[in-house]
Amino acid sequence: MGTSNAYGGAGGGTPLIPSWLESDGGGAGSGAAPPGDGARFPPADGATPAVPPAPAPRPIAPAAADSDRFRAARNSFSRFAGSGGSDSRNLGRAVSRYVSTSAGGARRAAQRMGSSRGAGAGLVRFLNDASANGAREALRALNLESLAGRPIEEVFAGLADYICPEGGSIDEGIARDAFIETIADLAGAGITDIDSLTPTQIQTVFELYATHAIEARLCNDIGTKVVTLPADPRAAARVEAQLRDFIQRGVSDAINAAGVNIQALSSDAVTGFVTTVYQSAFEVLQTMGDAEAGE
Repeated sequence: MGTSNAYGGAGGGTPLIPSWLESDGGGAGSGAAPPGDGARFPPADGATPAVPPAPAPRPIAPAAADSDRFRAARNSFSRFAGSGGSDSRNLGRAVSRYVSTSAGGARRAAQRMGSSRGAGAGLVRFLNDASANGAREALRALNLESLAGRPIEEVFAGLADYICPEGGSIDEGIARDAFIETIADLAGAGITDIDSLTPTQIQTVFELYATHAIEARLCNDIGTKVVTLPADPRAAARVEAQLRDFIQRGVSDAINAAGVNIQALSSDAVTGFVTTVYQSAFEVLQTMGDAEAGE
């Protein structure tokens, strides 16, 4: 929704965690199994038995997921969209089923946010640097000093290529679209001066970004060409607004539950914080979805 690039939805056989997104670092086994029944016999002459070379490790392909794992979430979201936003029970079912079944649980859902997690961490680091050392110094560190003194929307637009560079994957497109959507929300959130950011404002910017990223991920995975939105523009706007509000409440609860002063995070700690928030947000969204659906 919004500026997110629509496509036909992820195929059911698509691995839950694509190989290009994250590797589990697993290796081959420690050795080959003995031949036959496993008995080992020394050679007749008593010489040291030759050890055959270990076979070359086979590449391990990501396990294909259930081919129907998107169906329940798509069906529920189609009913919600078809109602013009009035069927909140099916909104809850769609979100809960997306997290639990389509994405394979909150942890895997967070792993699928690879580029968005990286972009979120980069955004928080920049905002913390600007708050601590001033926007000019933070921009100079990125060789973007010419943006100093510009309106905050122009500064963010100039940061886009640093925070979320354009790429060819859906994951990278989601990260960039979410960043663009966040820029459009700054004025409405009352964030207009990058030189006087408060911890609350930094948290708000990250909350907006994570909300847009999760919304875009969910809509792209469910398949925005499969789900038919109402023909009435006002009804379609209500559907989009209710989905975004639902997701933002989950993200906000996850950030608040972390109990962290985001402005005080070290650069190294930011990545862990962002990853934790994404996973927690998906857990909260699944719980909220079940409660809304009465399940």
